Amino acid sequence: MEQTKTPIFQRPTWVVVFALTAAIAWGWAFPLIKVGFGAFGITADMTGSKMLFAGMRFAAAGLIILSVARGSGRSFKTSRTSDWRFILAFALMNTTFHYFFFYVGMSHSEGSRAAILNSLSTFLVVLLACACFKSDRLTSRKMLGCAVGFSGILALNLGGAESGQFTWLGDGMIILNAICSAVSGLMTRGLSRRVEVFVGTGYSLTIGGLLLIIPGLFFGGTLPNVNVLGIVCLLLLIAISAIGFTLYNKLLSCNPVGKVAIYNSLIPIVGAVTSCLCLDETFHAKYALAGGLAALGIYIINKGKN
Repeated sequence: MEQTKTPIFQRPTWVVVFALTAAIAWGWAFPLIKVGFGAFGITADMTGSKMLFAGMRFAAAGLIILSVARGSGRSFKTSRTSDWRFILAFALMNTTFHYFFFYVGMSHSEGSRAAILNSLSTFLVVLLACACFKSDRLTSRKMLGCAVGFSGILALNLGGAESGQFTWLGDGMIILNAICSAVSGLMTRGLSRRVEVFVGTGYSLTIGGLLLIIPGLFFGGTLPNVNVLGIVCLLLLIAISAIGFTLYNKLLSCNPVGKVAIYNSLIPIVGAVTSCLCLDETFHAKYALAGGLAALGIYIINKGKN
């Protein structure tokens, strides 16, 4: 009887299902973005076009979430000016800055490499949560997990130039994206205290997307070659954002961060494998080493009690 009273987003089975769905969906975003760039004719130097592409994706996803929230009768109530300031800050961190760095980095890096490097956000969430919340203590297990995970990220830079090396426009931008992702993950707790989480997610994606579209157009952003493949990629990315952020933000709002974050260990693995399959990228041995260490680090952090 007590099980039926537990909200669905706190039931162990559904936490697994929803978290896995979000993680696998986000893993597929890496090759889809690269394919979308190619289909629309967006080259590495077309910053405005990359901002426009990203903004269209997130603004559309946000509007879909808000429409579903309105149709399902969810509360849109938020009256204090401070609440709207927080929502704006969350939109900037969770969407605008986060994905500006991500899209720039993706255009200057292999999708498989970026997917593994992006796992940095999980370890940053753990460290920042310990610094910001009294309920999250920095234990020896967490320190060991972070050390193992960081070693996996460092492993990406093993080998010669032919197997990929650090670049500021590629890896540097993905690292900044990971920092934004970690900070916005912590901010989700504050968002849930100010507005219904689904509604807040819709607001953040819509506002954040518009704040990418406007400067993107200002910098001359266009979609040079509009075609079926590009449109399909964009629609799939919109669906990934709408589903992934809705599920993940709701899970973060009502479960321990670690209990949800463990499933993000799949993102670098799914992203690396799908990038190599879809983009015909070379799968270097160090990718397997780096992805394995990143996943092991996340597992160590989250095993046992959180």
